[in-house]
Amino acid sequence: MNKVATAVRLRFALQSCAVLDEDIQIRLRRIAGRRLGPDGVLTIDARRFRTQGANRQDAIDRLVWLLRAAAEPPPVRHPTAVPRASHRRRLEGKQRRGHVKQMRRRPERDA
Repeated sequence: MNKVATAVRLRFALQSCAVLDEDIQIRLRRIAGRRLGPDGVLTIDARRFRTQGANRQDAIDRLVWLLRAAAEPPPVRHPTAVPRASHRRRLEGKQRRGHVKQMRRRPERDA
């Protein structure tokens, strides 16, 4: 039986940190998910290792990873144009469908 408590809980007050920009804080809130409490405190539980020192370092590493991920801005999305071949195929399909429907009509009587 393990009688020594080696788990570590790291708490990081996100709202009182003046070093982080507003954009980084917004991205960090999105990335943190359920690790961010309603009071704005980011909590990281580390209990992977058997020693408290290793768990402490693991918690710090995970916090650093989250901060680096939040500091990286999202890539700019450039809209792409519809290829000409796709546009042509779509119009040909519409014409084909219209022709099928036209053939289902009653023939017109000549006067």
